[in-house]
Amino acid sequence: MKKTYNFGIIGLGKIGHKFAQDLQWLPDAKLWAVAAKDQTRADEFGARYGATYCFGSYEAMLNCPDLDVVYVATPHVTHAEIALMLVQHKIPCIIEKPFAMNAQEAKAVFEAARANQTFVMEALWTRFLPHFLTVEKWIADGEIGEIKSIKADFGFQTEKNPESRLFNKALGGGSLLDVGIYPLFLSYFFLGVPQKIHAIADIGDTGVDESCMALLGYESQQMAQIHSSIVTRTATEAFIYGTKGSIKIHGRWHEHPSKITLNQNGKAAVTHDFEPQLAEHGYFYEAQSVIHCLKQGLIENPKWTWQQTLDLQGIMDGVKAEIGLVYC
Repeated sequence: MKKTYNFGIIGLGKIGHKFAQDLQWLPDAKLWAVAAKDQTRADEFGARYGATYCFGSYEAMLNCPDLDVVYVATPHVTHAEIALMLVQHKIPCIIEKPFAMNAQEAKAVFEAARANQTFVMEALWTRFLPHFLTVEKWIADGEIGEIKSIKADFGFQTEKNPESRLFNKALGGGSLLDVGIYPLFLSYFFLGVPQKIHAIADIGDTGVDESCMALLGYESQQMAQIHSSIVTRTATEAFIYGTKGSIKIHGRWHEHPSKITLNQNGKAAVTHDFEPQLAEHGYFYEAQSVIHCLKQGLIENPKWTWQQTLDLQGIMDGVKAEIGLVYC
């Protein structure tokens, strides 16, 4: 059995740096190769984290020897294209969220992965974080009874630069795809696919949603309310309300470290703090899960499956249709 897994990173921005930093904490992982559109940038990144190979194009990664898996952290619009390129060359990959621009693109990637028997996964890191796993267990154990509603937000304020990936429609900009996916993930994970979607958005002058709110309705009269923004800082908290109590995931609820509070009717609140122990960021946990899958020869992760990614993409497509947001 292979003892060390050689990781590549395509896309060397902020998230690429965080992923590289967390890889250093995994004893059975090594940053093997990095790729950018600029050779100098790749060389600088590789030198900082000790990569063996540094490539000045994404395509060059395809010929890298002894490569086990590639993490892709490029702009949203390129995710499906790069994923297809990798799986068609039988290179396992982890694709940053959102996995694709729509469910149709995602389906094409998964079909290619199945045909080539190659591992691929959406890098929805929140799914693997310790605090989220504890929330999952609380709910599975019936600590708050039947879930009736979920409320979650994710908003931050940033400079309004029309050329930045957040505001540039050609790069897949907007709050929904960038951060709205997190509260949608939370509602989907615990309530499933909604029957009804009602949404409104503030579409800015660059054509992307700068803020978005959605109300989701489910078969068992359950509801979820989500809010995302790239122009307003919000509490970035999440609440799960049940028939026996509630759970609060404190801000910023989607990341590590975090804090969660269990409120049960008639009982004192219980709060758990999750402080960093193994790594500075939370990407350690999803990388660890990927290695576990590779060791078993799996082509999809049972913790976050292809169908779950397709369902989440479909929900985002539904919200986009409600707010009239179309990407070419």
